[in-house]
Amino acid sequence: MSVEELDLYFFGHEEEICAQIRERRYCPLPVKRVYIEKPNSNKKRPLGIPSVVDRVIQQAVAQQLSEIYEPLFSEHSHGFRPGRSCHTAVHEVLGYLNAGYEWVVDLDIEKFFDTVNQDKLISIIREKVNDRNILHLIRSFLKAGVMENGIISPTPLGMPQGGPLSVICSNIYLDKLDKELEQRGLNFSRYADDTCVYVKSEMSANRVMKSISSWIERKLFLKVNATKTKVVRPNKSIFLGFTFLHYKEQWRCKPADDRKKRLYDKLKVVLLRKRAVARTLADTITKVNQILRGWINYFRIGMMKSFLIELGKWLRHKIRVIILKMWKRPKTIFRHLTYLNKIMHCHFSFDDIFKVANSRLGWYRNATGNVVNFILSPKFLEKDKGDCPGLVNPLSYYLDKLCIM
Repeated sequence: MSVEELDLYFFGHEEEICAQIRERRYCPLPVKRVYIEKPNSNKKRPLGIPSVVDRVIQQAVAQQLSEIYEPLFSEHSHGFRPGRSCHTAVHEVLGYLNAGYEWVVDLDIEKFFDTVNQDKLISIIREKVNDRNILHLIRSFLKAGVMENGIISPTPLGMPQGGPLSVICSNIYLDKLDKELEQRGLNFSRYADDTCVYVKSEMSANRVMKSISSWIERKLFLKVNATKTKVVRPNKSIFLGFTFLHYKEQWRCKPADDRKKRLYDKLKVVLLRKRAVARTLADTITKVNQILRGWINYFRIGMMKSFLIELGKWLRHKIRVIILKMWKRPKTIFRHLTYLNKIMHCHFSFDDIFKVANSRLGWYRNATGNVVNFILSPKFLEKDKGDCPGLVNPLSYYLDKLCIM
């Protein structure tokens, strides 16, 4: 069923669905198994996508659970909660580091969504929601099964990651961990299943890591990844894509190196010459701008000025190469460069432009010369040209975001 058909379907089946839920006869459909790439790994993350009807019912349950549990959740839980985000979690971490808690216990729960104990989850929810119909409905969603390649498999363990209900249920389940850490008087920050604890000495960090890992396995029936759970200094810690550095006598955050590499890799796919010249320049620049804006908006609270200066140079060079390749013939290159030389007031001579247009150095090297760099200047590339949007200047966009903050 498509989303467009939902209104008509609920209009005709609303009473029937409500009766099925009240009488505990509602049977959710199996979720569709979809895989997404895991960063820095050859492995894939399994998602479970519910049908559109099940998604609406899950969202209704999730909203009611959220009203009950939101006032009860820990102040140190930031994942999928109103008024909270990755940025609030990172700001909290910076507060701990600048207060002297400079040893990090990085806890990693192995395959959290796939290994949640369903009976334990239902018993935790029953503490606040003692409604047999709703508890039966939630259990039905947990046990709906997974369809992959037309084959339905049972789900006796875990909860499918991808539906609205899994978000609130993960916070309810891990709220027990939050309360335990608070009871021990520890400083921590949690976003979904990513948890970091901050202490003042390496000895304390090792002690906390062992005791908390044991508690998670005994009380929550989850497995702690022994290879990824570690005690590190802040500059070796990665939390939600950020790492930390000591700058001017205080701790600051910045994008982790692997996130920078992933940005370059994503842009390289869009800027691949043979593909870029097959579409319009407007399409290429639009896609590049979307990637840049999204990445900078997320990491804008971090220090990255020097990185964005180098990224901007690399990006503009790639665009210049694509433009030259699209012009292709020496006569066309000469004509366009002569016209732009005039309107951009660059004052290059006929011979200078003629040499570039008839050069045999190759597109990449030809785009590095002074003539192309000055005529296809950053100012020119950033200007809107009819249907073609201007290329986002990463540094300028970042500094604008800092001013807004």
